[in-house]
Amino acid sequence: MVDSLLHSIIMCRIEPPSVRRPKGGKGPRKDPCSCANIDHATVTHMAIKWDVHFQLKMLVGSVALHVKLLKDTTKVFLDIRDLSIRSINVDGIDVEFRIAPNSYTFFGSKLCVYLPEDKSTAGTEIVMHISYTTSNEASALQWLKKEQTTDGKAPYLFSQCQAIHARSIVPCMDTPSVKQTYEAEVSVPSGLTCLMSSIGEGSKGDEERTTFFFKQPVAIPSYLLAIVVGLLEKRDISHRCAVWAEPSVVDKAHWEFSETEDILSCAESIVGPYIWGRYDMVCLPATFPFGGMENPCLTFLTPTLIAGDRSLVSVIAHEIAHSWSGNLVTNSSWEHFWLNEGFTMFIERKICGRLVSESYRQFMAFNGWTNNLIPAVHEQFHPTHPFTKLVQEHENVDPDVAFSCVPYEKGSSLLFSLEQRLGGSQVFELYLRDYISTFSHKAIDTYQWRDHLYSYFHDQKEILDSFDMNSWLFDVGMPPSKPKYDEEMVVDCDKLLKEWIDADETTVKDITKEMYVSMKPLQQIEFISQLWQHNPPIEHYKLDALDSLYALTNSENCEILLNWIRLCVKSRWEPIFPRALRFLNSQGRLKYCRPVYRDLSNWPFCAKEVRDNFLRTRHSMHPITAEMISKDLHLRHQTHTVCF
Repeated sequence: MVDSLLHSIIMCRIEPPSVRRPKGGKGPRKDPCSCANIDHATVTHMAIKWDVHFQLKMLVGSVALHVKLLKDTTKVFLDIRDLSIRSINVDGIDVEFRIAPNSYTFFGSKLCVYLPEDKSTAGTEIVMHISYTTSNEASALQWLKKEQTTDGKAPYLFSQCQAIHARSIVPCMDTPSVKQTYEAEVSVPSGLTCLMSSIGEGSKGDEERTTFFFKQPVAIPSYLLAIVVGLLEKRDISHRCAVWAEPSVVDKAHWEFSETEDILSCAESIVGPYIWGRYDMVCLPATFPFGGMENPCLTFLTPTLIAGDRSLVSVIAHEIAHSWSGNLVTNSSWEHFWLNEGFTMFIERKICGRLVSESYRQFMAFNGWTNNLIPAVHEQFHPTHPFTKLVQEHENVDPDVAFSCVPYEKGSSLLFSLEQRLGGSQVFELYLRDYISTFSHKAIDTYQWRDHLYSYFHDQKEILDSFDMNSWLFDVGMPPSKPKYDEEMVVDCDKLLKEWIDADETTVKDITKEMYVSMKPLQQIEFISQLWQHNPPIEHYKLDALDSLYALTNSENCEILLNWIRLCVKSRWEPIFPRALRFLNSQGRLKYCRPVYRDLSNWPFCAKEVRDNFLRTRHSMHPITAEMISKDLHLRHQTHTVCF
């Protein structure tokens, strides 16, 4: 029955969105990446029931959508992707529905639900019950066999709904402009633990199945719906923070992330009280394609953060910052993604500045400009590419294809520049609190942000008017101006860089390791990254000396290792190739795998072997990772929409 229903799914065509508002207009426009008729209806609550079937790689169950009609309407449009819809009723009355075709496969399909005549007037509140089954290739899910997990003892499931993948596991209004509370009952094989982006309400079961209960009382957009099922253990960090992981990993993760409560408390001192109850984390298997995902109450983390020295915990600060920017104040569509990520990057660095030093915050911002933003604009895209804008246009565009660090770094740099012009750090932190307070539990666009900025700093209108805001927001390429950074921590990086660049085959032997060892990890990353960006490429004898002195090939810090591999590949240093392959095959983080695969594929020495390695291992990759690398290697096979 499931197969026949799945076979009947056809793709729908997206209806043209409303005309784009001119700059300076007011009010969010329709999300071009959603079929939902959000101007006529909205979802306020979801009640989910799922049975998790590892053998079928499916979720089987139902959802009860609490829908409020905003205007008179005879139908409600929902987003779905590859779902088998068995039945739909409205307040217990069976209703007709149809699935409309769509020529853009990444958008999925439009589910049109026809309402009873007496339930079609504005203000009506209904409960729409939908029974359905997911596909065994749902783009939001990765199903791991036990052999693919770290411990190899039980199968594993985790989700990734951002940006538009929630529609592959639940019929919904899959747009960040719609927020709803949710509750869930999830049945899994006994012996496994289920966690969600919500507060656990206990469990019950027998020898075969266990049902877990969850409630999320804070309204969230669909992309923050999350589930993980596996053989998991928990370690408490504080009264409200804990980490989950497989048994062999959990103690390492607990030590690595033991400062989480301090980071969370610091964030509260900057942007206000944490409203989500718990801040738990789950360290996922190595196939997880991302550094972290800010699912409420349960941040998903990559195991590549476990460096053994807590040097990469800025990712924790980033995900914690999302508890305010993104999860509370949300971009109304993915065209305004910078409101999520630019603010979060800015707050992350403020947290790190409080915990370490202001000069460290400034250095993080400098590093983001030089090592992230410049390569994204000039290497990943091109200075004239539309995806280098802060405010983008996503008509018929998969928002995941548009992903880069541009919204993060260009957005953060914009806020950094405004802070410097509008009174400094303390003044701007008061503004941040007002911004969060004003727009909490809402979804906004850039125009609303700009209106609020002008309103808050009404006494500094001349300064704002003199700032080239339109170029920052709407122009392609690098920003019109670079913020003024305190470069105190850059000095040692530049000094060491010059020493290596100026050395010859004789004087290179005189370089010692003391300066490098005395640096903070972020300074070491900056130094190696600058070597990688240097032209002409670094000579082989210097690479030999660098590795001998600093043991870079054996580094446990994945950020250092990434930059070291890219540096060596650029210089065509053949001894790095075996380590590069091991690096690719040991983890699936897109930030690391994509650039290394691209670099290696452009090196004739190993291009064929790299391609063969991908074809040999892609079956064990996350579908998102496999799709993106396939595209990078010009082997794209239409299997899954990509996501970051």
